[in-house]
Amino acid sequence: MNGDDLRVLVVDDSAMVRQVMQAILSTDTRVKVSVAADPLIAWAKMQKDPPDVIITDLEMPRMDGLTFIRKIMSEMPMPVVVCSGMAARGTELALRALEEGAVEVITKPKVGVREFLHESAVTLVDAVWSASQAQLRPRPKLAPVPRLDADVIVPRKSKPSHAIAQNGVIAVGASTGGTEALRVFLAALPTDCPPIMIVQHMPEVFTKAFAERLDKECAIRVEEAQNGDRLQNGQALIAPGNRHMLVNRKGGELIAQVTDGPLVSRHRPSVDVLFRSVAASVGPRAVGVIMTGMGDDGARGLYEMMEAGAATVAQDEATCIVFGMPKEAISRGAVNAVVPLDQIAAWVLDARSSRTGSKAELQKQ
Repeated sequence: MNGDDLRVLVVDDSAMVRQVMQAILSTDTRVKVSVAADPLIAWAKMQKDPPDVIITDLEMPRMDGLTFIRKIMSEMPMPVVVCSGMAARGTELALRALEEGAVEVITKPKVGVREFLHESAVTLVDAVWSASQAQLRPRPKLAPVPRLDADVIVPRKSKPSHAIAQNGVIAVGASTGGTEALRVFLAALPTDCPPIMIVQHMPEVFTKAFAERLDKECAIRVEEAQNGDRLQNGQALIAPGNRHMLVNRKGGELIAQVTDGPLVSRHRPSVDVLFRSVAASVGPRAVGVIMTGMGDDGARGLYEMMEAGAATVAQDEATCIVFGMPKEAISRGAVNAVVPLDQIAAWVLDARSSRTGSKAELQKQ
């Protein structure tokens, strides 16, 4: 802290919440408040002027709050107070936030936020001062977890059995930055598009609300997948958080299988699991899409889709929030094309109809 001042950074995608929190905290003249609309903006501010305490929501664009807390604690440890309507004290999500390193959790209601924050002004001010005095304990180093691949969920078949998918299947994988990328992609698709299967790395409490939000903004139907859902044209199914999602055959139909299982490529749901199942069940009538995200989940599975005859595309670096997943897929030779985000939908529809994607046609960035 700078003398007796306490520098607080408020991270919330609601302009009203940022405004009200700033007003409340500033009633204590020793508290200096700055704000950010999402974790990536906050991270840039933290590099230039590290705060003493961070107050963050959990449900935010471009990076969820749990991932943000994890990043803070691993790269730039400092006290974090969670203020979120998704994390009532004692709930699983609140416990996970505390496990990741948050020092306090304050529940923010979904309605009446302004009134709630004003009524809880004393609690909020006390929380940031208490957090500033917290002794951050290093997270215990756990024994390394074996890095598993899709074999543990979907054993690779030597002779895939492709279903007769009249209109094909579009399989999509994304992580950090994917919430906005998926909105742009799905909003550009027509209602007669092939079925879409999506794995977005996201905590389990968020995927249903995310699907509902996209459903309101897009012409196609968007739903959180349930085990046994039949794949239909004009519909996107999003893998539930903390569950793997596969495409399987049931008679002459393609269905979604939602299942438990170990982490694959360090994730559950895993893009590799989805992509391998699509390669086996749909083969050349599928299109694979790898979008913005950290790590390499999906790169191997996308290569398997290409080997099975599917068209594959990666989001380009210029439009990615994090280029990790697309970059890894490109380096493995797993993509037919590298295109900007706003062109992916058109590319996918063209590839599905014309089947012109091939390694020789790789578009240079």
